[in-house]
Amino acid sequence: MKIKGMRWWIVGLLFLAAVLNYVDRQTLSALAPTIQSDLDMNDRDYANVVNIFLVAYTIAYLLSGRIADKIGTRSSMFLFVAWWSVANMLTAAARGITSLGVYRFLLGLGEAGIWPAASKAVSEWFPARERAFAIGLYTMGATIGATVAPYIVIPLATHAYAETAPAVAAWLGQGAGWKLAFIVTGLAGLIWLVPWMLTYRKPGKSRLITASERQLLHESEAAENPADSAAENAWSWKQVFTFRGTWLLLLARLITDPVWYFYQFWFPKYLSADRNLSQEALKITWVIYAAAGVGSLLGGWLSGRMVRKGVAPSQSRLWVMLGCACIMALSPFISQVTGLSLSMALAVCTVLAALAWLINISSLVVDIVPRHSLGTVFSVVAAGSTVGGIMMNMIVAAMVSGPSGKPSGFLDKGLQTLLHPLLDAVQEQGYGLWFLIMAFLHPLGWLLLKLGGITKLSAIRSENRKAVTQPEVAPAE
Repeated sequence: MKIKGMRWWIVGLLFLAAVLNYVDRQTLSALAPTIQSDLDMNDRDYANVVNIFLVAYTIAYLLSGRIADKIGTRSSMFLFVAWWSVANMLTAAARGITSLGVYRFLLGLGEAGIWPAASKAVSEWFPARERAFAIGLYTMGATIGATVAPYIVIPLATHAYAETAPAVAAWLGQGAGWKLAFIVTGLAGLIWLVPWMLTYRKPGKSRLITASERQLLHESEAAENPADSAAENAWSWKQVFTFRGTWLLLLARLITDPVWYFYQFWFPKYLSADRNLSQEALKITWVIYAAAGVGSLLGGWLSGRMVRKGVAPSQSRLWVMLGCACIMALSPFISQVTGLSLSMALAVCTVLAALAWLINISSLVVDIVPRHSLGTVFSVVAAGSTVGGIMMNMIVAAMVSGPSGKPSGFLDKGLQTLLHPLLDAVQEQGYGLWFLIMAFLHPLGWLLLKLGGITKLSAIRSENRKAVTQPEVAPAE
């Protein structure tokens, strides 16, 4: 049986995987007030647990891309999804901050791998003009997952199981609702593995792809990766870390990705603390994550449209990112306006811009890195993202909390040594200061990429392709 447009079915599976990835990730933040109460955790404890997850995420990013390059997209995606799904189910066994931290660490080791593996899938199945949109489409799955997570896990957590399902309440004990939420959402990931293993193959080996689509991808492959260049060996770690593009993209994501991490991990807590929303009322955060989904698609569509009009891919990404950086100037007003509706509207605009930016900076990796080393470089670049997220957690925790009455954890001690003057300066300044800082992060990241010559690196790769595909012409005598 042949399936028309098989590449779009592939990206549909990646979309569903991203939905599940973010449902599992957002379960903790959506239920944070309830879990903190049951496990006797303050905001610094919460920040430490989130950071433990991000430390694991960083480690996994550095390794998962290499794994994807070595064992292939199909097998690596199976490994990553199975790992994080089981880890999420195990979170139901948490009895305190230590055990919760262990299970979230395991979750982070698995969840990071989806992104380099998905980028490889897109590079294998999509021509350049469609890649940004395809990346935007599966990334929208992450935002949809974050959108629906409160509607899935909050009802599960708040249901009266002692009255309707006493056996479940007796089995899971105190906090049966939030524990069941982790079990159910983890189980969904294991179910996803079935269609993935049945359908995913590289285009050249797929029995489901049509002849016309195979020809389209073959022509794209021949244009981008000529036979001589395709035979090149994957980059060594030294080549990865001495490539200027790796550092430009890593630093740009370290600077800008904390914005999206803040909306994932802290925005519900901001609404609870400063806007006085109840656990039930926090369902309103679906608006934010829906906006992120729109931003994912819009960012990919805009740069793809420019490419179709003849603009170089890297130049099109940078133009879209400049517009996104300008929109981030709205961020300080989110905490300053009095009405919740206006505050949410401003947050929607900034989240939309942040995700459109993220799609295009992710596409830049595909634009400038050879396919044989794409997973590895993508992983290293994305590791910068999680380092930025860890630093953001420490900074925001210092802004919204007073001195902790509990002994400092190892993450607190290590990061306080590094960030001590900054943490002291922002102590108890509140969320408003962070919203102000967010206005400047994307403009700074854009200047770094522009002045660092990221578009020149893409042009060099294009020239190298032409040099390989075009025969040498003897000079005129």
